[in-house]
Amino acid sequence: MHAFDVLGDPVRRRILELLAEGERTSGAVTEVIRAEFGISQPAVSQHLKVLRDNGFATVRPQGARRLYAVDDTALREADAWLARFRRFWAPHLAAMATEVARGKRQRRLTDEGRTDD
Repeated sequence: MHAFDVLGDPVRRRILELLAEGERTSGAVTEVIRAEFGISQPAVSQHLKVLRDNGFATVRPQGARRLYAVDDTALREADAWLARFRRFWAPHLAAMATEVARGKRQRRLTDEGRTDD
């Protein structure tokens, strides 16, 4: 399965967001996903399996619990694929950063009683 096929599912994206905050038990993941998406525990387990099988998550046993964490393998592959397209948005983001800085500077000078004209 291609990385973007895996990431195309909103449930799997949300699980990754949860795991990005830190390692979580399958029960903790299931609790949040059931509350937000209304899906069953077996369905959440299937999503976790897809993430594991495709290099997005790792699992390690801790007693009777299973702890999940982000595996950056597939994320690095997706990032590499996106790299060829960054040239389309990187200049726009740089220009936006310049405008934001310019606006902050203008507000600071205005707040100090000066203008930059």
